[in-house]
Amino acid sequence: MQLVPCRALRVARGFATGLTAATLLAACGRGVPQATAPETNAAAVATPAVLPAPVLRVVFLGDSLTAGYGLAPDDAYPSILQRRLREDGLAVDVVNAGVSGDTSAGGLRRLDWALEGPVRVLVVALGGNDALRGLTVDDLKRNLTAIIERAQARKVTVILAGMEAPPNLGRPYTAAFRQVYRDVAAAHRVALLPFLLEGVAGVADLNQDDGIHPNAAGARRVADNLRPYLERAVRAPVNHD
Repeated sequence: MQLVPCRALRVARGFATGLTAATLLAACGRGVPQATAPETNAAAVATPAVLPAPVLRVVFLGDSLTAGYGLAPDDAYPSILQRRLREDGLAVDVVNAGVSGDTSAGGLRRLDWALEGPVRVLVVALGGNDALRGLTVDDLKRNLTAIIERAQARKVTVILAGMEAPPNLGRPYTAAFRQVYRDVAAAHRVALLPFLLEGVAGVADLNQDDGIHPNAAGARRVADNLRPYLERAVRAPVNHD
């Protein structure tokens, strides 16, 4: 399988709006000349101001699958999730930190940049290129562990999206590769989507011609896979401990 060279990092940003409303108080006077008494129908009731909803920043740290290789920016699965969550009334600002060709080591190197600002949720979707390059499962485990620990130290909620190694690498490697995600998620008590490409990998109608990267329909399926995990994380109360 051929690796895709690094090309671009896409950022999708959004904003939340708030409305404020207030009413004027008025009173009727008796025995006051018409020229000096303002006319009113009834006393208005004061309405409390509605404050803007806080914007929740979600960062997707991944490779070409996250960056949306071969797709329009709006068709990448992070952009799809942003639209869907906003349609549900959730003020979410998505940062697509996917870089084509990136490994778990590359994601770790740029993690501090990705976590700049008020990040609430980090989705880690790395490892596919580790498997394509035949990198060791020990390195994968070490890198994913470091990413999660650094994020949790900043009070960021982490969602880990698992990947699968190609079967041509042999059963021992593919089994050990799969187990890394389970072990890391359990050790750090983070939500685990076992396989990011569940229902997409190997389905010709959901992939581009290379058979690796989802097409627009496949990206929507990937968004479906992640949506319940992301909704739970966004709706959960903030942990300040």
